[in-house]
Amino acid sequence: MTLKLHNFFRSSTSTRLRAALNLKGLDYDYVQYVLRDGETRTAEYLAMNPQGLVPTLETADGQFLIQSLAIIEWLEENHPEPSLLPRDANGRARVRALSYMIAREIHPLNNLRVLFRLRDQFRADEPAQKEWFTHWVITTFDSLEAALNASDQTGKYCHGDTPTLADVCLYAQVWNNKRFDIGTKQWPTIARIQSELEQLPDVAQAAPPRQPDAA
Repeated sequence: MTLKLHNFFRSSTSTRLRAALNLKGLDYDYVQYVLRDGETRTAEYLAMNPQGLVPTLETADGQFLIQSLAIIEWLEENHPEPSLLPRDANGRARVRALSYMIAREIHPLNNLRVLFRLRDQFRADEPAQKEWFTHWVITTFDSLEAALNASDQTGKYCHGDTPTLADVCLYAQVWNNKRFDIGTKQWPTIARIQSELEQLPDVAQAAPPRQPDAA
């Protein structure tokens, strides 16, 4: 049995995990879900992932792994080459910090559940949701751009000249931003790194429009 990825094409957490799997050269079966249709709230799916979120990675021995960053750390431990984390402790700390700026500062505030809550409880229409989403992207991307510019460890990618965990998180977030017409022109370093990532077939193949359920 190969790995089985339960995911949604437009989910940024799914995108970052697809990129990580591709970079490590791991084959997986693609299982698609439609979040708006409640397909991750069925009893069958909740038995795999009690949160009812994507992605879920089903391993070859039938285990179900949840939370994209935890899954990528599992991949690092079980499929260490090529590594998505630097060899040195300081480098690993930096890459994790850059990753967490995106995965723990932007995503929790801007995921679909939050936007639906804003709509249903606070009557936020689409322009208001876009304003909310944009605010939190700008708040963190301004800081991320500064952090990347301030460090001589920034190379072709977020850390050095090979893609890391930080890059798969960045790549997925930039794609997610496009849903709200947020470009990268005001963040030239982020724009440059994203352009470099787009040149990597394994990363580019993870983009939402390239998935079988893209609509």
